Amino acid sequence: MSAKVRKHLYISGKVQGVGFRWYTSEKAAYLGIKGWVKNLSDGRVEATISGDKDKVKKMIDFISTGSPLAQVDKVEVIDEDYQGEFKKFKTKY
Repeated sequence: MSAKVRKHLYISGKVQGVGFRWYTSEKAAYLGIKGWVKNLSDGRVEATISGDKDKVKKMIDFISTGSPLAQVDKVEVIDEDYQGEFKKFKTKY
């Protein structure tokens, strides 16, 4: 079993109003990723994801591509200490 990691993400591009958060939540559930995703007032999307290192990497790869209607220009990834506080993945409003 791989190590647990936590990443804080800021996603830029055409990522609001295109189903990005829904696709992100669905993929997180599929991979067993925990954390959250939300829209920011500046047009970016923010997320915190945690789980097995290899699954988190797959999640970041997915987020870098985005939903079918999204256009991801940049994903800023910030390493954080794994805390294990999340029970599931949710969309914040």
